Amino acid sequence: MNLLFTGSSGFLGKHTIPLLERTYSIKTLGLSEADDYNVSLSDQIPTLQERFDVVLHAAGKAHSIPKTEIEEKAFFDVNLQGTKNLCAALEVSGVPGSFIFISSVAVYGLESGENITEEYPLNGDSAYALSKIRAEEFLTQWCNKHQVILSILRPSLIAGPQAPGNLGDMIKAINSGRYISISGSKARKSMLMVEDIANLVPLLIGKGGTYNVCDIHHPSFREIEKIIASQLGKRMPIVVPYFFVKLLALLGDFIGDGFPVNSIRLNKITQTLTFSSQKAIEELNWKPLNVIDNFVIE
Repeated sequence: MNLLFTGSSGFLGKHTIPLLERTYSIKTLGLSEADDYNVSLSDQIPTLQERFDVVLHAAGKAHSIPKTEIEEKAFFDVNLQGTKNLCAALEVSGVPGSFIFISSVAVYGLESGENITEEYPLNGDSAYALSKIRAEEFLTQWCNKHQVILSILRPSLIAGPQAPGNLGDMIKAINSGRYISISGSKARKSMLMVEDIANLVPLLIGKGGTYNVCDIHHPSFREIEKIIASQLGKRMPIVVPYFFVKLLALLGDFIGDGFPVNSIRLNKITQTLTFSSQKAIEELNWKPLNVIDNFVIE
């Protein structure tokens, strides 16, 4: 099968394309000169030279907090308009049989909760969440119109070598000795091994559906800290009382960027937020990798 992978130069592409190449003939689309189609989807409709059996649409904007209307608009330019431009190109080259979209659990708009299923309302109100929600809605209509099998994956925190985002920040902080473990770090978070995206692709082709995807074991922050510290050869981070870090977070709210903690970050690392992947396990016969056993930082 011919597979088009968008966003191939990102974290997902780096770790999943080598696995997918064992089964599929892959062409890439992204911002790198090494891509087969070097195109910015946010403002261009690419000219595709062939029809693809499968599209894995992982191109997107994430891992930043917008501070201006222009920065907010960038999420919609990339995540929504970029999706529309891709679909416009596919209408010319030939629509695929299967379209797999990488969305996010951010669409639920939750800061805490346990075993959240796909039935939960999409209450996300950040620019990132809203752009993903609207992209999901557009693709649902587009795929129905063109009789394309649509799969929407909503990954939790993705783990893997040189992970970006909050996990990458956590690794850097532990490595530099600036990381603080708060009140035992008992809060749990759902995680997904990056390789599982590749493992899910053949299970989704011909099936479709919307799925939360994460490991069935939801590690505590303390478990994650132990793995990272061990692999870095560092001592375990010191544990400090919550009230002390709360004061620091309030100071961080006032100081702004550059301060290691603020109220938003504090809430994320002290509240449990887990998702249920039971639907994907049952309907796709998928067996997620255990993050604790498989996570390596480099």
